[in-house]
Amino acid sequence: MTIPRRRFLQFAAGATLAAAPQSARAQAFPSRPITIMVFVGPGGAPDIIARLIGHGLSQRIGQPVIIENRPGGGGNLSLQAVARAPADGHTLLLIATPHAVNVTLYEKQNLSVERDIAPVASINNDSFVMLVNPSSPIRTVAEFIAHAKANPGKVNLTSSGNGNLTHLSGELFRMAAGIEMVHVPYRNTPAALTALMAGEVHVIFDALPSAMPHVRAGSLRALGVTAPTRVKALPDIPTIGDTVPGYAVTGWLGIGAPKGTPPEIIEKLNKDIGAVVSDTEIAAKLASFGSDPFTRSPAEFGKFISAEAEKWSKVVRFAGLKIE
Repeated sequence: MTIPRRRFLQFAAGATLAAAPQSARAQAFPSRPITIMVFVGPGGAPDIIARLIGHGLSQRIGQPVIIENRPGGGGNLSLQAVARAPADGHTLLLIATPHAVNVTLYEKQNLSVERDIAPVASINNDSFVMLVNPSSPIRTVAEFIAHAKANPGKVNLTSSGNGNLTHLSGELFRMAAGIEMVHVPYRNTPAALTALMAGEVHVIFDALPSAMPHVRAGSLRALGVTAPTRVKALPDIPTIGDTVPGYAVTGWLGIGAPKGTPPEIIEKLNKDIGAVVSDTEIAAKLASFGSDPFTRSPAEFGKFISAEAEKWSKVVRFAGLKIE
């Protein structure tokens, strides 16, 4: 049987591509712009850091990195979009603590970060900060607790959505301090901060990157940080744990890809993102936000996510939180 020359060449090219070593396929990646799905709207701390990392990654890989904000569902909408995208490394997920929380919080969710997302690279750890309106007479964590105990059920805790870390940081504080607060969620961080500045709500636990401009401008007052130790960005602000022993919350961000993404592409992305995070200029900007670089291998990051899911499952169950 004689094979036509054109068909033979097509067959040979296909066979060569299939037999190409993984390193060659990795070098061909990316072949077009990369999109990072962000689970909050523009202006929130995760969005700020995603754009910072995306800019550095774009310079490194020679392709545009598009930040697509997909808020909603406590991070589930962005997770769904990435889990259902082609597993070729061109659509990535900004993973954060809420995605680990959602493993327990959303009982009927068909997708999960552990099952449907391949860990790629961790980015940073950051502290949250407890904020009140500057017109409030409350100036310390102890004064806030005393006020809440004297006014049970009358203190409003705001957040950027049910079940995310701005919410659960407050729930953990409520449990640890033995006080009552009414949760009033908003659609995103800027809306929640605006409500606090307008005096519509009383307190928020916000991530430092989005909180810092308001603290520096004096439009919000910081009472304490959630980190185990004081943070460089707010050296004069005590930890909440100084008043409420054992209380500590640290947020984190990382990058994930659809399950089934080729390991060589994941390794390349891990290397490139790690280089961006370690860049002196990027590290300095993260530090100005109160964030510390947090770099791990894909396997190490996967184990970390699983440990976080287990840790927050206890808080979710203790607080009786459930979203269908």
